[in-house]
Amino acid sequence: MNMACNKYSRILLKLSGESFKGERGYGIDPVAIEYISSQIHLIHESGVEVGVVVGGGNIWRGKEAQAGGMERAAADYAGMLATVINALALQDALERHHGIDTRVQSAINVQQIAEPYIRRRAIRHLEKGRVVLFSSGTGNPFMTTDTAAALRGVEMEAQVMLMAKHDVDGVYTSDPKTDPKALKIDSLTYLEVIEKRLAIMDSTALTLCMENGLPIIVFDLFKPHSLSAIVRGEKLGSLVADTPSP
Repeated sequence: MNMACNKYSRILLKLSGESFKGERGYGIDPVAIEYISSQIHLIHESGVEVGVVVGGGNIWRGKEAQAGGMERAAADYAGMLATVINALALQDALERHHGIDTRVQSAINVQQIAEPYIRRRAIRHLEKGRVVLFSSGTGNPFMTTDTAAALRGVEMEAQVMLMAKHDVDGVYTSDPKTDPKALKIDSLTYLEVIEKRLAIMDSTALTLCMENGLPIIVFDLFKPHSLSAIVRGEKLGSLVADTPSP
């Protein structure tokens, strides 16, 4: 393992549920999950300690279920179980295809398939070179997996939170998928994100990062080798931090 060429030694990677569905409209795409695991493998091999928070929107969306009449807390708990499914699928790909030792930790009790989330145990796993997959969000309804990512990033003392997107390579002035005039913003402050109402994550997650000085990089995971490039310090995606990058 060679850490000399890496800018970051410990990262928190946030994977949306959409990343898992790939070109499918729903569920888990084996091609997408193999690609994701291969990119994690590259940075893990370079000596980076990797924590991953997974979403579950490819399987279940609590807000949509609520809109259909389901009670919100119950809908959110169902979404937490969806993140466990994604974490187990990613664990399998990392271990079976790449031989990486992993641990799945869950914020809700599913002890037959995942460890309970314990901060010091998670840090020890990272120190031993294991990839830790954090599932079930924060374990609380009304909280998004973005908030869970910010919380775990701070708790794990990660140097940066990497927000992986699909088909979007950073932060834009508006939605680039619907607005052809949308402009990419290479770097901005937390306050600028709030003032411009840029929907890169929910406000609770952003505030948590801001209060604890955890930088955020929004990037397109499906651009080949983008994750490795960012870990080495290359300027890809968009940086959100206390002060804009020069």
